[in-house]
Amino acid sequence: MKIVVLDGCAMNPGDMDWAPLKALGQCDLHDRTPPELVVQRMAGAAAAVTNKVAFSEQVIAALSELRYIGVTATGFNIVDIAAARARGITVTNVPAYSTMAVVQMTFAHLLNLTLRVADHGRVVRQGRWASCPDFCFWDYPLVELDGLTMGIVGLGRIGGAVAKVASAMGMRVLAFDKSDTAITCAPDGVELVELDELFARSDAVSLHCPLTDETRNLVDARRLALMKPTAYIINTSRGPIVNLRALADALAAGRLGGAGLDVLPVEPPAAGDNLAGLLDQDNCVITPHIAWATRAARRRLLAVTAANLAAFINGRPVNVVN
Repeated sequence: MKIVVLDGCAMNPGDMDWAPLKALGQCDLHDRTPPELVVQRMAGAAAAVTNKVAFSEQVIAALSELRYIGVTATGFNIVDIAAARARGITVTNVPAYSTMAVVQMTFAHLLNLTLRVADHGRVVRQGRWASCPDFCFWDYPLVELDGLTMGIVGLGRIGGAVAKVASAMGMRVLAFDKSDTAITCAPDGVELVELDELFARSDAVSLHCPLTDETRNLVDARRLALMKPTAYIINTSRGPIVNLRALADALAAGRLGGAGLDVLPVEPPAAGDNLAGLLDQDNCVITPHIAWATRAARRRLLAVTAANLAAFINGRPVNVVN
């Protein structure tokens, strides 16, 4: 079987061995593939492995030998699922590989905002502690999480894990999720509330929901106005869930304590893009979509990607999304 990895650099920039995939057939590896080269590189291949390279109806129609598309992510919107189904092409994804990595990033942002770790580290380098007459020095309020309220939007695997960590840190936990599974399987101590109530009562709101028509711009000016002026918002899910202009306006006006974002509506942002003014706000920290990318998580991603393809070859496909 000919296997083509179209954008392997995202999953494996060179710090892991491709052996699990190479063991399954002829494996052509490409760090990145522009859209105009997808059909050419896929010529004669039965299996594609892709992270962000899209498989539209037109691309699928042009690949007569294609039988399998393995998406190296949980989301699979890059593939025209209906077109793949019509052609009998199996599409798989990799669920749950990055749960604890995303939980860790969620609290990295929250702890940085509440203790201003990076800012205080910077003032030490600037010599301001050395010039202080006291044994300690701080430039910003230091906020303790114990006793505060965490609001979680989306109580799936990641949201549920965030709830457990928040509880362990002494936080009260509110959650909103419309799915019956989340409602019946909510971790102990989690109070399920309506969305507006969650925004109004929480000291920190963490987003862990998929991007849908319903969740696009879910965090808008109206919902931000419901929040406490000391509250924080953390987004490690999907960029378009947060309206950047509304967020920047709230931060600039002092109506919000801070924001930590690992995702943006457009990734990467255009050079020189001030992101609606967010880059001017010192209580907004943006990281470059890395919550999922610990080496441990990427090892799991590669292992499950190979296992998915092996299961397909053996006639017992798993993690099928179409």
